[in-house]
Amino acid sequence: MAPITTSREEFSEIPTVVGIFSAFGLVFTVSLFAWICCQRKSSKSNKTPPYKFVHVLKGVDIYPENLNSKKKFGADDKNEVKNKPAVPKNSLHLDLEKRDLNGNFPKTNHKAGSPSDLENVNPKLFLEGEKEAVSPDSLNSSTSLTSEEKQEKLGTLFFSLEYNFEKKAFVVNIKEARGLPAMDEQSMTSDPYIKMTILPEKKHKVKTRVLRKTLDPAFDETFTFYGILYTQIQELSLHFTILSFDRFSRDDIIGEVLIPLSGIELSDGKMLMNREIIKRNVRKSSGRGELLISLCYQSTTNTLTVVVLKARHLPKSDMSGLSDPYVKVNLYHAKKRISKKKTHVKKCTPNAVFNELFVFDIPCEGLEEISVEFLVLDSERGSRNEVIGRLVLGSAAEGTGGEHWKEICDFPRRQIAKWHMLCDG
Repeated sequence: MAPITTSREEFSEIPTVVGIFSAFGLVFTVSLFAWICCQRKSSKSNKTPPYKFVHVLKGVDIYPENLNSKKKFGADDKNEVKNKPAVPKNSLHLDLEKRDLNGNFPKTNHKAGSPSDLENVNPKLFLEGEKEAVSPDSLNSSTSLTSEEKQEKLGTLFFSLEYNFEKKAFVVNIKEARGLPAMDEQSMTSDPYIKMTILPEKKHKVKTRVLRKTLDPAFDETFTFYGILYTQIQELSLHFTILSFDRFSRDDIIGEVLIPLSGIELSDGKMLMNREIIKRNVRKSSGRGELLISLCYQSTTNTLTVVVLKARHLPKSDMSGLSDPYVKVNLYHAKKRISKKKTHVKKCTPNAVFNELFVFDIPCEGLEEISVEFLVLDSERGSRNEVIGRLVLGSAAEGTGGEHWKEICDFPRRQIAKWHMLCDG
């Protein structure tokens, strides 16, 4: 029997192999432990995202971690529900809308009854009671109000006129306005300011500062126009436009005042004047051009398709001779802008071809409270774009705008195109 021989090299390789395997095992164990720890941390962090949303319109920060903690909100809601008495659904909805200016509930003449009786009451009756409770004095006079009495509610403008013979300057001082209507339904106030233009040339355009949250603004601002001869004043007119500033949409137009200066003598010194503010009169002008619009209302999908096709006879720009037009399309629901679009700019042309289609989702059934505004603007680099003309289509629109709107309501799913004259913007 032959003896078994082993070399020293084989015995020396065994510890090396064992060491390598043990090192790999240690690395695998450590990496597995680290992976498990990371998984646990990631699962915890996923419950509360590290970002936040900012509600720009109302300036309120909304954190998702607060929104996701349903237990907290659920507990608070349950406690509030336990403490509050049971109220029918209809009356709860009406309570949110039936508060008057002071936050109180209007009194109604309905007799007290059971909750089941309250649920059967028509909500329209409550809304009519709300209107009566806001203005009890108007019960006897609301039906007999004339258009002149409604116009008087827009307020009064106070100003002064003067001519400086030494400097050959025409001086206008806008003092104040009183009794303006509230354009903000939430705060029941306005942020008024005034634009003034000297007609008919419209070369001189000025405006006052914005005064916040007041219905009786005291501006007391003086505007001096040099280079106007005294003999020219009789041929001029002053046009005041009273507006309410809106940060998130187009400013609301309260009304206007037009003062022809013919027959007004300023040789004796400063003249104090006041005029009632009247509703703005939309003056159509052939010099503003025309716009070809196509509309289609899809009653099944509740969408409105707007196609801006062409513009023609647009006025020339004062600076470069030709305008660079484009069209802004604003969709309004109950006098609030809910969507906006715009076309591309067409360079140096009074007859632009756009052929651009926009689809708007309608938030309500039907088009009774919907209106579409078209603004044709001149694109100017380095300065504010000037409004060339304006067009409004809706149920309350006059002329071709109202006729076009009625046609698309009467014939849904049909594309109807029409030319419209543009108004002063």
